[in-house]
Amino acid sequence: MATAVTVPASGLDVRDLARRAGALSPVLAVIALLLVPGGGGAQGGTGGTGTVADAASGLLVVICLVRVLRGGARPLTRAAAVVLGLPVLGICLAAITSNDPAASLPGVARYVQVFVLVPAAVLLTIRDRRDFAVIAWGLVAFALLQGAVGVAQYLTGTGASYQGEDIRAVGTFGATDVMGMATVVAYGLVVVTGIALGSGPGRARTVATVCAALLFVPLVLSFSRGAWIATVLTCVIQLLLAGVRRAARVALAAAALGVVLVGGLGVGSTMVKERVGSITQVAAAPDQSVTDRYTMWAAAGRMWRTEPVTGIGLKGFPQYRDSNASLALSSGSDTAGAGAAFARQPLLSPHNMYLLVLSEQGLVGLLALAGSWLALLVGALRRQRLGADCALVATGLLAWQLIDFFYADIGGPSTVLMSVVFGLAAWWSLAEVRRA
Repeated sequence: MATAVTVPASGLDVRDLARRAGALSPVLAVIALLLVPGGGGAQGGTGGTGTVADAASGLLVVICLVRVLRGGARPLTRAAAVVLGLPVLGICLAAITSNDPAASLPGVARYVQVFVLVPAAVLLTIRDRRDFAVIAWGLVAFALLQGAVGVAQYLTGTGASYQGEDIRAVGTFGATDVMGMATVVAYGLVVVTGIALGSGPGRARTVATVCAALLFVPLVLSFSRGAWIATVLTCVIQLLLAGVRRAARVALAAAALGVVLVGGLGVGSTMVKERVGSITQVAAAPDQSVTDRYTMWAAAGRMWRTEPVTGIGLKGFPQYRDSNASLALSSGSDTAGAGAAFARQPLLSPHNMYLLVLSEQGLVGLLALAGSWLALLVGALRRQRLGADCALVATGLLAWQLIDFFYADIGGPSTVLMSVVFGLAAWWSLAEVRRA
């Protein structure tokens, strides 16, 4: 029988923090090793594997498996096993029915890694809310580091190329994964927003508020419209869950901060204004990147209509792209800066996770994956009474990821961090939790 998890009310002392950091080191190593450059690029879909952090995630799964076998107890509740195991159904069915099953095998490994094995390992590694807090603050620390690198890139003109200038903040992920830093910083911002709005110690809420202000700057300088939209909507959700009155106060403070940083201090004000304005012009006068995205979305829809139940097979989108896309699709996107020479990066996915799954795994795969994510989100919302801080963090991370999936999919070194985020949310949603 699975062991119930106690939710303690007190904070962390230094020695307890050190002990917990040691026990959680396999998870923290996955986060920290994202600093090591990888050679996988930012390929869409199921590409971009093979980084040191990916290897660390595999080691995390092995360590967790050894602990489970030595413990002898049932590691997961029945509900947790069903929710986390549900995506396997669509993944395996899509691989079996694929026109090229051998080519689909790497996709099977990637999807199972990101959405099943690593989240399950993180869930089983976390013992209580204090462990949850250590990993959450680890995400924040990594976000602050990446954000600091990104701001330095903007100030010194050593970032990725944007409108002819090397000013786009990309952190250590480089020009081929421009969404990497934006995703990491957004995760950190969502975490500290949840902590600041929660019921934890006042000092922790104050530190979280300061971190939120610091992370706001690199998020703006990432020039990532998808990350901006997902972060704003997620923070609104967190504010509403925390209470309408608090939501109004925090919204006013956030608006004032935005005016000071962007308007008063001129943090990328002209380009930020143009980038924000382009969000509302996607239908009237879309730029080439938006046109490419719409074209690939339409292509994914055509692929799905050919195989509506099981899809065309994992890793099949690049193969069928040209035969389903219109002539409006460009040959690729330009990347340069941040230490890399100019290169033309091919468009290998629709940059929409739901359409990617629908085209490659069909209705069965989409219902399995989306059903698993929806179950996690419902579980996190239902447990808000057991601890507002954890609930707001877990709900926020899930909401951000599910919103961002409308503009992005898996691919690139930062994907493995997504699996850690799903693991954090899975612990709060599925573990047997009770108050101390």
